[in-house]
Amino acid sequence: MSQTRGKYDFCIGLVLAMSSSIFIGGSFILKKKGLLRLARKGSMRAGQGGHAYLKEWLWWAGLLSMGAGEVANFAAYAFAPATLVTPLGALSVLVSAILSSFFLNEKLNLHGKIGCLLSILGSTVMVIHAPQEEEVETLNEMSHKLGDPGFVVFATLVVIVSLILIFVVGPRHGQTNILVYITICSVIGALSVSCVKGLGIAIKELFAGKPVLKHPLSWILLLSLIVCVSTQINYLNRALDIFNTSIVTPIYYVIFTTSVLTCSAILFKEWQHMAADDIIGTFSGFLTIIVGIFLLHAFKDVNFTLANLPLSLRKDERAANGSLLSTYDCFNHDEESSACLGEIQSTESLSARRNGSLSAF
Repeated sequence: MSQTRGKYDFCIGLVLAMSSSIFIGGSFILKKKGLLRLARKGSMRAGQGGHAYLKEWLWWAGLLSMGAGEVANFAAYAFAPATLVTPLGALSVLVSAILSSFFLNEKLNLHGKIGCLLSILGSTVMVIHAPQEEEVETLNEMSHKLGDPGFVVFATLVVIVSLILIFVVGPRHGQTNILVYITICSVIGALSVSCVKGLGIAIKELFAGKPVLKHPLSWILLLSLIVCVSTQINYLNRALDIFNTSIVTPIYYVIFTTSVLTCSAILFKEWQHMAADDIIGTFSGFLTIIVGIFLLHAFKDVNFTLANLPLSLRKDERAANGSLLSTYDCFNHDEESSACLGEIQSTESLSARRNGSLSAF
């Protein structure tokens, strides 16, 4: 019975995590559209510390969409392990990339499509190998986990690093280095996920009729969550306002997911109950997602489609055989004529230079 219940909770958590990714992916687009509208109006930008976005309805629509996604994400953590829920955030990257191609004129090329496919495959592998059992089921157990020396050291380091980035590094390099604001969001996000997990357990106990509201840990977790989420929203807005959405989203996903997986391993110790093949599968799926996201955004400005592939293969084959392009071949293909002529000219110029001809210059 308990095994059946565990699988049922696992499926609920999986559906909620996927729904969360859809809402959050859409929220990035709405927020970016709102910030772009403010920039055209000449308002003080969020990247410069302005808060004019609070008067923009598109930004509020993005915030509500993100709120709906976070609620679904919140509920997912109550049913499924963080090792499963957090990496599925890659789907929000896919949603953001697809929607940005329609609404922000950020085209999705062949590399991007392959990256989307790899991200989906990696997510599937992680779902298959994710742990399906949860150790922490009560607030008392959660309190014991939070008091573990390993987690105390981790949380202290996160707070120290965040304060240094906010008050020392941010004012100097936040406008030019994309990693500053995103790192703040990501490392604090690891703590917010822990708070969400604890509050999810508290809510489940509340519905079971236990006196959760009298437990001080419930209020500590709620207050900590408010502080963490407020900080994340502030610095994520700054990053989105300054840098391209297609760059912010994948970097934020990778750093945030790494932080959460590290926090989960320290706090909940889910990895101790996983078989070796599941651990390898989880890491392989995560690395596949990272490769997919890299392809999705690293070559986003390269105009490469399937139609270009035969031309590239022909050029590679000619280069490998050491054969030179002939003028006849160039003019025999109208679409390739300009490219071929440029290649012929560069080849002739190179030959002339090798022969010491001044005409090459």
